[in-house]
Amino acid sequence: MISVIITLTFSLQLAPGFAGDSGVTQIPRLLWAEKGNPAEMKCSHDKGPTYSQMYWFRQVPGKPMELIVFISSAKKELDENKFSATKESAQVGSLTVRKVELNDSALYFCAVSQHSVTVLLDC
Repeated sequence: MISVIITLTFSLQLAPGFAGDSGVTQIPRLLWAEKGNPAEMKCSHDKGPTYSQMYWFRQVPGKPMELIVFISSAKKELDENKFSATKESAQVGSLTVRKVELNDSALYFCAVSQHSVTVLLDC
């Protein structure tokens, strides 16, 4: 039997309006997973409890970046066919690729943002 090992690379990418220039950690930074097995990555931050929204992105080589999961403290669990995500607290979350396939080899990263509410007043 031949095993196929797939590399999933994780990196924090910084964008205006997201986590800022520090305080967000992804573990592991580099992950090898065997085809057919699950792969889990964790994201945490020290921005405080108001940064409760977590975004998971991936970029497959040669393709544009895509948002694959959005999760917040209001919805602590997301269960889809390919990905599942959990939010243990406002500052800690994880993403799981359920069954790793060859086309899952990509750059994955998380970003966090602060929840904001807009109130419209009828004057």
